[in-house]
Amino acid sequence: MQQALLKIIEGTVASVPPQGGRKHPNQELIQINTENILIICGGAFEGLEDIIKDRTGEKAIGFGSQIKSKKEIKQYEIFQELLPQDLLKFGLIPEFIGRLPIIATLRELDEEALVKILIEPKNALVKQYQKLFQMDEVELIFEQEAIKAIVGKAIERKTGARGLRSIIEEIMRDVMYEIPSNPNIEKCTITKDTVLEGKEPKTLINKEKMARKPMMKKKRQMPKNENEKETA
Repeated sequence: MQQALLKIIEGTVASVPPQGGRKHPNQELIQINTENILIICGGAFEGLEDIIKDRTGEKAIGFGSQIKSKKEIKQYEIFQELLPQDLLKFGLIPEFIGRLPIIATLRELDEEALVKILIEPKNALVKQYQKLFQMDEVELIFEQEAIKAIVGKAIERKTGARGLRSIIEEIMRDVMYEIPSNPNIEKCTITKDTVLEGKEPKTLINKEKMARKPMMKKKRQMPKNENEKETA
């Protein structure tokens, strides 16, 4: 894989299928020159922090050593000490490392950042579910403590922003089926107990809701043309 990326990073004319996927012998290919394309390689690099600790001597050994828990040790601080020789020991080939001169370390998403991801973007997960409930004329509310509990679960599972969707789907799975079956529900509130203990969300029942809904008009059928001749 690394050998295949070397030519692309150096700059070459690559043949790419127009719709992606694998190449076929009789398929038309698009020629792309990668000389002026900025290539960014990223990944989780699981286990790289242990290699850095071995080099820097930060591993705790002996009776008098101070042992820190995983919560106290931030991976961002460890990766700041990263050197090319650590990547070489990790398994990357020297030619590949030499063609990637800039190494950047990203901070882990904290609670505040995950809360913003959950509620602020235009297509945020909370807004998506609120839009779905609006179709049934139900107001969906997430309490602030419930949002923090969802974020706390994502941090605990170490799934980051991608794990937020699976957590919310787990919470809303039963609610999504119950709300349409009861047309008198006007408001649904997701609480902290709903997230952490699996309790049912708070619902506001309004029996007059159905009475306010206008009756659906029946579609009128187009009258048949009297001049149309019957066919035998």
